[in-house]
Amino acid sequence: MQFEKIPAGSMIAGRLVLQCPEPPDDRRVPVEERWTEEDYQRCQTLAARDSRPGFRVAIDRDFYIGKFEVTQSQWQQVMGVNPAFFQRENIGEDTGNYPVENVTWEDVQVFISRLNKLDGTATYRLPTEFEWEYAARAGAESPLSWQETRLQAWIQDSDQGSTRAVGEMKPNAWGLYDMLGNVWEWVADFHNGKTLPDSRPPKRGLVHVLKGGSFTSDVVNATWYFHGGGPGNGFDVGFRLVMEPI
Repeated sequence: MQFEKIPAGSMIAGRLVLQCPEPPDDRRVPVEERWTEEDYQRCQTLAARDSRPGFRVAIDRDFYIGKFEVTQSQWQQVMGVNPAFFQRENIGEDTGNYPVENVTWEDVQVFISRLNKLDGTATYRLPTEFEWEYAARAGAESPLSWQETRLQAWIQDSDQGSTRAVGEMKPNAWGLYDMLGNVWEWVADFHNGKTLPDSRPPKRGLVHVLKGGSFTSDVVNATWYFHGGGPGNGFDVGFRLVMEPI
């Protein structure tokens, strides 16, 4: 496995800025679809109500996070089996370098426990949600443009209706691949049952947080701040690791 060193720093998390689209050109749409000034003002009011200013999160020390999502080959080396749905029989090619998927949060904990016993040179764990988002942002405060998202993220409107080998899209500014798209990624935290994270993550819950979207996601969900959650182990759910040298 390869890891990138992420520098300590801070970010604004939990921010949601909703904006209304500009009213369509009245010369080009049917009368019944034209916006009135009242429509536009109502939209602005609702956007202002539902937007969230966010809060600053400090990442107090450097840490190492996986350059890639954990692959099927890496999982099989540790666990002796490959649970992934997208294997050779479904893809028609070797999928050892595809992300492992079809794994629950609990499955990942078993993998980590075995890996820690086998390795002996480091301790591995899932990133926290804030570590993950901080690494995914790579120093940026504003969301990626639509064009940049298409370069970095293997998502719904890409050509292939499946995952793909890790590391084939453009990396982010800190050299991390597939932080958006390909597979959703488990993180350590419990989900709070809300659309955005709290400044203090819950210490218990029914499900855990998923980040980053997958090949089934659209551009809206393939964002750093999207706060997904679920018990899922579907064909679009995987993970990457944090490594702590001993």
